[in-house]
Amino acid sequence: MKKTLISAVTLGLSLGLLSAPAHAAPKISAQSIIVNPLPASLSVQVWTDRDTSGSKVPNYKVNDKIRIYTRVSSDAYVYLFNVDPNGKVDMILPNRFASGANFVKANTVKAFPAAGDQFTFDIAAPYGLNKVLALASLTPLNTSSIASFSDSQSNFAVSNVQGQQQLAQALSIVVNPVQNPIPQNSWISDVAYYNVAYGSTGSAAPVYNSPVVTLPAWNTQPVWRTQFESQQTTAQIYIQYANELQSKGYRLVNRDERGNTVNARFQGDDSAQLIISVRGGKFDVQIIRR
Repeated sequence: MKKTLISAVTLGLSLGLLSAPAHAAPKISAQSIIVNPLPASLSVQVWTDRDTSGSKVPNYKVNDKIRIYTRVSSDAYVYLFNVDPNGKVDMILPNRFASGANFVKANTVKAFPAAGDQFTFDIAAPYGLNKVLALASLTPLNTSSIASFSDSQSNFAVSNVQGQQQLAQALSIVVNPVQNPIPQNSWISDVAYYNVAYGSTGSAAPVYNSPVVTLPAWNTQPVWRTQFESQQTTAQIYIQYANELQSKGYRLVNRDERGNTVNARFQGDDSAQLIISVRGGKFDVQIIRR
């Protein structure tokens, strides 16, 4: 079976304290990632095959194959979710393939898909930032409210939530149930990011030969603008400037394309807005930093 992994994972909740002074509710970060406010007795890491550190935002193109890895410091149950730029949620693990059990032994690396699996995770649109959330727990969790198998023949569960905020809120209930509460220090989360970029298929990063990408006086100009003529597509021009921003430490937050204009927002030490418009082969590119 071929599983199309469309992209990105995002989750969260604002910090709240329950009545018991030593009992803190899960929180949701500004990036919509569920976080345990108390020290946990285990750790979990998640990363993709193009960034072993798990701290960068590697580019993938449509039809590229992606492999996701996770590791825990103690024997634990690991739940993996992918959230794409449109908010579509996919539960990657557990699944019903041979390697789909989500109990992971301490200090072992588990890959999804595993070597020998009869399916692949293939990158597909929408373009933009994707998030993979890993939630590890010392005890099994009931995630049926988040995703469930539609029938006995389904290998992957169907999501019951839409959007990173809904996923974060649902997970906060799962790890902090009203009945049969689990120890608060028994779960923890981690997140990895990857970007679905424009470009032709294949494993290599997109490369376009063009002299237009230069950002002079970058440190002193809050607004930078250039105009030029080119036979390249808007997608090709966008990739060049997006890669330039990423090389300066920015990561893509969201991207919107309407008609002949692309409007994308990046976040680094400050916010950078990339606006590309084209008319009659003439491009107008602006980068506004705040």
